[in-house]
Amino acid sequence: MRIKILSFILASILLLLILGILNLNVFQGSKYRGLSKKNYVRLLPQIGARGRILDRNNNIIADNKLCYDVMILPRETSEADKVLMNISRILGRDFGELKDIFKKGYIAPFAPIAIAQNIDVAEAIALEELKFGLSGIVIQPRPVRRYPYGSLACHALGYLSEIDRWRLTKLEDYGYKTKDIVGFGGVEEKYDYYLRQEEGGLSVEVDHRGKLMSVLALRPPQSGKDIELTLDLKAQQIVEQNLVDRNGSVIIMDPYTGEIIAMASFPNFNPAVFVDKSKFSIGNLFDNSEAPFINRAITGVYPAGSVFKLIVAAAGLETGKINTVKTFLCPGSTKIGNMEFACWDTHGPQNLFAAITHSCNVFFYRSGLLIGAQAIHDYALKFGLSKPTGINLPYEASGFVPSPLWKRIYRFKNWFDGDTANLSIGQGDLLVTPIQMIRMTAVFANRGSLVTPYIIKAIDGQDISLAQQKSLNLHFNLSTIDYIRQAMRNAVQGLGGTAHVLSIPDVSVAGKTGTVQVPRGQPHAWFVGFFPYKKPRFVICVFLEHGGSGQASCLLAKQIIEIMVKEGLI
Repeated sequence: MRIKILSFILASILLLLILGILNLNVFQGSKYRGLSKKNYVRLLPQIGARGRILDRNNNIIADNKLCYDVMILPRETSEADKVLMNISRILGRDFGELKDIFKKGYIAPFAPIAIAQNIDVAEAIALEELKFGLSGIVIQPRPVRRYPYGSLACHALGYLSEIDRWRLTKLEDYGYKTKDIVGFGGVEEKYDYYLRQEEGGLSVEVDHRGKLMSVLALRPPQSGKDIELTLDLKAQQIVEQNLVDRNGSVIIMDPYTGEIIAMASFPNFNPAVFVDKSKFSIGNLFDNSEAPFINRAITGVYPAGSVFKLIVAAAGLETGKINTVKTFLCPGSTKIGNMEFACWDTHGPQNLFAAITHSCNVFFYRSGLLIGAQAIHDYALKFGLSKPTGINLPYEASGFVPSPLWKRIYRFKNWFDGDTANLSIGQGDLLVTPIQMIRMTAVFANRGSLVTPYIIKAIDGQDISLAQQKSLNLHFNLSTIDYIRQAMRNAVQGLGGTAHVLSIPDVSVAGKTGTVQVPRGQPHAWFVGFFPYKKPRFVICVFLEHGGSGQASCLLAKQIIEIMVKEGLI
């Protein structure tokens, strides 16, 4: 009896299921098919804004603007060609080009295809009106990078572009994916993790006309964190306006903290060209033989020339191999071994003070032989050469300081007195970067500390300056530092000083010039110095590729300093 009852119940349930299926498919099938055609669940991505980059006074150097992308939802349009033809007419784009983009971008019926990017507001409004007559069009707002000052500080900032395979391989485990927009070079790359935004989105129900019916779910986007730099916008503008059309770099730094106040490299580029590639051509930038993407301030390596004499002077005084009264006669050249080594002038009797003032090569040839190549090498390393300074920007070069042991191991040659003579005036195999030279100069400005340069002041409003202010006491005798400082001041103040052009009434400057002989073209030009002399606020390095002589760098430094005084920055 119980079995019969159970069988009856099961049969009744099965009958009800069959009747329900018949009702859905036969009696009300047309109704539900109509509803399915009229209503869709649509996923609308919402993109957060990338973090802003500001100067030390909260002036915006890089932020975001709202632009619009044209998307097509394949499953919602049965007349793709008609839709593309109308888009082509409004945007003034070639129909065949848009059709090709549509075909290449197709992944699945539900996946939107980006047909055009970065259209303006008027075009976006015109396309919105099309939605009432043509289905499948979506106008997606999107924040994109904006650089209000164009190419200003471009090497410090970097630029944005679609992630490449090499970066994706390294960053995939950190949530990066194909087609992500990431930083290349500068702060944009080094601090991409902080600057990048997190995508959100809406899950909505719309009818066949694209009209919103209801919101099913929301995940708000997260904007990136703002980053405040140590750069001063005014100082950066002054430096770049005066450096324009000259290949080289200029750096201004706080000698006590290592804060970079201005950093410029030329030739440069406008990061905006990577934001909208449809409006700009970037091919010429990559093909440019003058390498506009290289940040010469931290990546360019060059012989140091006579600015290296400051290190040789410190090494000589600290080791006791020379003293303040030691004198050499400069007849215009000197013979070392079988070779004649020239000076740029005939200086007569020179002590160290006069040799720094006049940049006498003969004095430093002879002093270098007394000090020895190994001691010069060791003191160069003490000043931070032959390794990165540690500035928080990517791709910093190390430079190179040769030594007798290096030459024996890697060149299979002996080290000769002529090699020592060349090293003593910053020539030969010696290679340095401008950021290393400004760091070296800061030792004389701050009286003995080797600081670490840095360019990031705050992240997301949190000041991190103190955590980055690292300095190493070199334990030099104060008399050594003060003596070289006075000689650097005399190079500017003295009538015969190589930097006398910088003797200006508004501010006292101390410094050292350098002229670097190169195999081809005009010599490279250096100037390093600090100002005001008694209580230095800034240390400066000016380097000009094939500038002709150190005088060219002095003149550029003078222009920059005079404008800084006029603008109240000093």
